[in-house]
Amino acid sequence: MTVDTKYIFVTGGVVSSLGKGIISSSLANLLIARGYRVTIQKFDPYINIDPGTLNPYEHGECYVTVDGHEADLDLGHYERFTNIQTTRANNVTTGRIYQSVIDKERRGDYLGKTVQIVPHITDEIKRNVKQLGKTGNFDFVITEIGGVVGDIESLPFLEAVRQLRWELGRNSLVIHLTYVPYIAAAKELKTKPTQHSVKKLQELGIQPDILVLRTERDITPEARRKIALFCNVAPDAAVQSIDVPTIYQVPIKMHEQHLDDLVLRLTDTPSKGEPHMGPWLRFLDKLAHAEKPVTIGLVGKYVELQDAYKSINESLFQAATYDDRRLDLRFIHSEKLNDANADELLSPLDGVIIAPGFGQRGIEGKFVALKWCREHDVPTFGICLGMQCMVIEYARNVLGLAEANSTEMNPTTPHNVIDLMEEQKSISNMGGTMRLGAYDCELTPDSIAAKAYGTTHVSERHRHRFEFNEDYRERFEQAGMKCVGENPATHLVEVVEIPGKRWFVGTQYHPEYTSTVLNPNPLFTSFISAAIKYREEKEAAKS
Repeated sequence: MTVDTKYIFVTGGVVSSLGKGIISSSLANLLIARGYRVTIQKFDPYINIDPGTLNPYEHGECYVTVDGHEADLDLGHYERFTNIQTTRANNVTTGRIYQSVIDKERRGDYLGKTVQIVPHITDEIKRNVKQLGKTGNFDFVITEIGGVVGDIESLPFLEAVRQLRWELGRNSLVIHLTYVPYIAAAKELKTKPTQHSVKKLQELGIQPDILVLRTERDITPEARRKIALFCNVAPDAAVQSIDVPTIYQVPIKMHEQHLDDLVLRLTDTPSKGEPHMGPWLRFLDKLAHAEKPVTIGLVGKYVELQDAYKSINESLFQAATYDDRRLDLRFIHSEKLNDANADELLSPLDGVIIAPGFGQRGIEGKFVALKWCREHDVPTFGICLGMQCMVIEYARNVLGLAEANSTEMNPTTPHNVIDLMEEQKSISNMGGTMRLGAYDCELTPDSIAAKAYGTTHVSERHRHRFEFNEDYRERFEQAGMKCVGENPATHLVEVVEIPGKRWFVGTQYHPEYTSTVLNPNPLFTSFISAAIKYREEKEAAKS
């Protein structure tokens, strides 16, 4: 039976980075907790086909969906908040839209017509919105429009929203997120930026149904009524979103502001009762009462960017919270780490993450960290390139292969312990050689990884080109580094570990992509538990 899908569009104004993704995720969280089937999609107004080739300095983390699509980092928020998997259909860029339209034009699908922004580009945008609702049989599709109202590149998306509002009627609504700044000198909140932002949206033919007002200070009822009056929304539809200590409190705050009730009422959707937020509230309660710290160091080359390792940061935070600990996350720049300062930077840590990435820059600092952690028996977790660095460091310093390397870093290395598979070497297209998306992994029984998961069969997401070289497998195993996880179809090595250490595990895949608030990834919870135990051992030795 098909459902009458409701479409919610989330736009932003005044400034960027207000948190449209968090508001969209929080609303989805509340609707799912009420028993509705919900999905979220993100439209990004840049020409790139996807964020896969974007530098993290440009766009933060590149998130990977289960079907192997490289996506905007907001999809990570969607999954962490909703506990549902996203796919390629949940993230569409201007580049994807134009590519699809141009491909149709080349095939002659437009029968010789002049191809234009309206109707062809806007029709393609609308098709992507509606298709997601049809294929998933969802009650709600929440569509986040990237950028800020007034941006030139966002105009085709907003024009598509305007058309859809007329076509869908009561089966759609628009939520506009704006900023209400506090001017310290005047000691007051200013509503004019919100008024201008809404006016700009109205000039494009879109009247928002709900305003979400980001603020650092409580907005008085009088100010909210003023905003509602001048922006043509109902007084109760001016919803405040005040800053909170953690993004995971936002769904609770939005429910207190009746955002989910407003959406149900404005879309004529029968209520299924109050949202069931028990598990979410238990997580927040643990978070509120976590006082003892666990100190984790993240070694990478993008550590000055808060969003570059977003999914790893959140996975660690979730795991620490469930273990009743406050995460003390310290970022260590791999370009600045060397033998001279390793002891100073690494000895205060209870556990170390060796971050993923691509390229030569900062790689030697990762080798320094791994050697120090291995020799001092510190719980260590290598992810993707971090796992490959584990293998290279072990080859150099334990197997005695001083020039061991990855052919990504040194194509002429005599010991290519990390290499491209033969069938990949002739592919030159960016992304063509990538292993992307979810792949099966069989784990060795009684390995650290298998004990963490509680099973020997898992499926995790990948984003990499280079692989462990099977030719060296026996030498590593004999020297003490075990290959405890492999893909059952290709026998590619997925997980390595050193059984004699407290916790020394590397994964070729990215377990952070499947970690959510209600279901943290087991490897992160196991790693955090090992770090806590190590901390307690150090504290006991001092006393």
